Amino acid sequence: MRAGAGVRAGALLVVGDVITDVVARHRGPLAPGTDTAAAVRTVPGGAGANVACWAACWGGAEVRLLGRVGEDAAAWHARELAACGVRPLLVVDPQAPTGTVVCLVDEDAAAERTFLTDSGASLRLGPGDWSDALLDGVARLHLSGYLLFSEPGRAFVAMALRAARGRGVPVSVDPASAGFLTRLGAGRFLSLVEGVDVLLPSRDEACLLAGSPGVADAAARLSRRIPLVVAKRGAEGALLARSGEVCARVPAVAVTPRDSTGAGDAFTGAFLAALMRGAGPEHAAAEGCRAGALAVRRVGGRPPPSAGGS
Repeated sequence: MRAGAGVRAGALLVVGDVITDVVARHRGPLAPGTDTAAAVRTVPGGAGANVACWAACWGGAEVRLLGRVGEDAAAWHARELAACGVRPLLVVDPQAPTGTVVCLVDEDAAAERTFLTDSGASLRLGPGDWSDALLDGVARLHLSGYLLFSEPGRAFVAMALRAARGRGVPVSVDPASAGFLTRLGAGRFLSLVEGVDVLLPSRDEACLLAGSPGVADAAARLSRRIPLVVAKRGAEGALLARSGEVCARVPAVAVTPRDSTGAGDAFTGAFLAALMRGAGPEHAAAEGCRAGALAVRRVGGRPPPSAGGS
């Protein structure tokens, strides 16, 4: 099915990481060897879980999330997902704890963030957690790129892609992390996601995957392999590419950022929700920019209770 074409009745199934975020907001450089004053909060996160929550609050379809968590925080994460309108399909790992990310947010640097990541149970999602029945009633499948950074996750993705192709379910992927992509390798990543309909990279991820210093050229190159590439550029908005050419540029919504954690996830969730409602990709990208602007005005990667799409 061509990306963004037509409307399929059914749910959005998101598969990805469910993480506990410890967000520490500080001003200026960290002080090695001593104290740095910070405002610290523990909030639910994870790229996959955040995307699902933003998609659910943006409206248009049922949203389901499959992820793997530890016994330590399974009930809390299930409650938080349900509170956002997401149907949680959580696999509880009896051995590994829930993944944890420490997010260091420098308020003097446009709220830019640095992540310290312990992926925990999320890296253990594997083929045994997949069933073709997960696609029953599903109109679109979204996979977090974090799945591709472990061997069980890569095997899981291969199974899910085969099953989705067999049912004609379109698939989108968000590469998730330029740092992990560097270690995996661009060529390997692109071979693992062959056959997906939509790729939603950040500026850095697009440039890394295409081997190009310019995001427009990178998106255009990637769109020769993937039908629709939506490159997220933060304060510069987004651009869309098809068949080797940039086909649309969508401006960002001007905002003073407080915490950029999860802004890309917000974009992706709202973009997918808009597609589920039948919007074209350019309008869906505009919805994504609206959600991204809302996300950076608050701490953490989840939507506020009042969020919602058009």
